[in-house]
Amino acid sequence: MEDWLQQGVREVVILHTWLTDRFGLKVPLVGAPMAGVGAGRLAAAISEAGALGVIGASAAVTPEWISKEAAVAGGGPYGIGLMAWALPGNPAQFDAVLELRPALVSVSFGPYARYVEELRQAGITVVTQAGTTDEARAAEQAGVDAVVARGAEAGGHGRDEVGTLPLLQSVLDAVRIPVLAAGGIANARGLAAVLAAGAAGAWVGTAFMGCVETALSAEAGDRLLAAEETGTAYGRVFDIAQRLGWPPEYGGRALRNAFFDRWEGREDELAADDSARARLEEARRVGDFDTAYIYAGQGVGLVRERRTAADVVADFAAAERLLTRFTAPGA
Repeated sequence: MEDWLQQGVREVVILHTWLTDRFGLKVPLVGAPMAGVGAGRLAAAISEAGALGVIGASAAVTPEWISKEAAVAGGGPYGIGLMAWALPGNPAQFDAVLELRPALVSVSFGPYARYVEELRQAGITVVTQAGTTDEARAAEQAGVDAVVARGAEAGGHGRDEVGTLPLLQSVLDAVRIPVLAAGGIANARGLAAVLAAGAAGAWVGTAFMGCVETALSAEAGDRLLAAEETGTAYGRVFDIAQRLGWPPEYGGRALRNAFFDRWEGREDELAADDSARARLEEARRVGDFDTAYIYAGQGVGLVRERRTAADVVADFAAAERLLTRFTAPGA
């Protein structure tokens, strides 16, 4: 550590942002909602470590599941992520979240604006994920408290149109509400970069996927840890095979595998192939990840070992050291 910092020449508070103030955090970091991966245990571990953990609710989960996982995550601030396109078919999810009153609710990917005011009236901080600058402008007009600039590098579902850094710069210029950055942020260097640009914090999923607190199976975890930075692919293959109702503009980024390679570019044929759907369902049941999917972002190549969420958050906190070197006397 630099001598000037050891000697306390100047006290610099870098990791102090709208996000840390809003939720009483030590690190301006949100564990992104990851359906099937991040439930109450992971959210609790992230929050206990000084960031904000968020439960990911898939389209099919029941309100009872949401309440059960929220009880695990509770005890401090936590959030819940909902998929707007799925709520009309499962409105009890929204009712359950409204009753629970978590600190934060993310409603994204579909007609979310109708839910914003009711959540805010309940004292809940509302965010949505935007994959373009126009989406971020619309989010501000809808009344959200903050917007997540989600770049194409991010894992799971979203747009594949703009990378994180150009999107973040554009969104910061376009809106007045706080902006969080998502996509490819996997360690302290990534957090330092987006804070330096003006983001209020980072929205991070893949970096937490190697944590012992996730709901991933051992087989899926091993596959994730072995993946290279070039090992992901973006598309709608897995959604179409499962007959899921995701809006077509929101594909998913996952680890590339044999099933994806076979059907990429043949999605119309896949939509009518019931045997392919059955194979995918069976593969998910038995843990065959040459066929079954593991959603992950391009930061996956930086996830190399099993760790606790507390260890991951502590590493992100090193962003302060990276940023303070630029404020050292004589720098």
